[in-house]
This record gives sequence, C-alpha cells and structure tokens, in this order.
Amino acid sequence: MVEDRFITIGQLAARTGVAVSAIRYYEDKGLLQALRTGGNQRRFLRSDIRRVSFILIAQKLGLALSEIEGQLAQLPQGRAPTLSDWQQISRRMRFEIDQRINLLTRTRNQLDQCIGCGCLSLQKCQLYNKDDRLGAMGAGPRAILG
Repeated sequence: MVEDRFITIGQLAARTGVAVSAIRYYEDKGLLQALRTGGNQRRFLRSDIRRVSFILIAQKLGLALSEIEGQLAQLPQGRAPTLSDWQQISRRMRFEIDQRINLLTRTRNQLDQCIGCGCLSLQKCQLYNKDDRLGAMGAGPRAILG
C-alpha cells in the first residue's frame, strides 16, 4: 500500500463530518469498501472522501441508500473516480432528480389549495373535488401523485 493514497476511518470521518459508526454502516451496506491492514485496521482510499460526500448529498436529495448503492456500484473500485465517472452518474441521476423536483413543485403549488385527499370534510374540498371525483381514481393524494 502506498500510504498517502489511504486514510484511516477516523481521518475519513473528520474530513467528511460523518460519524465513524455511519462510515461502518455505509461499509456494511456496500457503499464503501475498506482495505484491511495486517492488524485488521480499516484503510480507505483518499478518494472515498468524495464517495461519502456523494452519499451525503444524495441522501439530502431524498435518495434511498439502495439507490445510492446502485449509483456507486458503477464507479471503479481501487482507483479514484475520474470526472467522466462522476458525469456518468450525474446523467443517470438527472431524470430521477427532475421527477422529484416536479413532484415537489406540484406539492408546493397545491398546498394553498387541496392536498387531494378527497375527504370532503372541508368546505374547500367541495370546490376542488366535488362529489369526490378523485376518490374514483384510487386512494391517496390523487391531485398530486395522480
């Protein structure tokens, strides 16, 4: 091992602001892969700082760990991902992110109106969902998700 390519779990935690326990959890979930020293200590590639940063950002965007794992599985193992590697992930994620933005926008725009529950318990629901027309389309917030 070339020592400057590798960092300890504590160094990775300090650089990313993520608890050591969370890094272990990410490793258990397959999001990170540590190498082991002769003394069985974890060593991470310095480039894993970017992987952990990606995980944090993806979680803030609302992606599930399984989705994040799927994206990270596309990155090369044993070397730092290149700009091209990250751009490929960005292109794959763009559609999903755009879908989430559209859902958030529809939700925000309808918060001042009806949330689409079809409950008819408020007078305003009579204006936006008279006779529970949306109820025929199925359960849940049809005006937003439908």
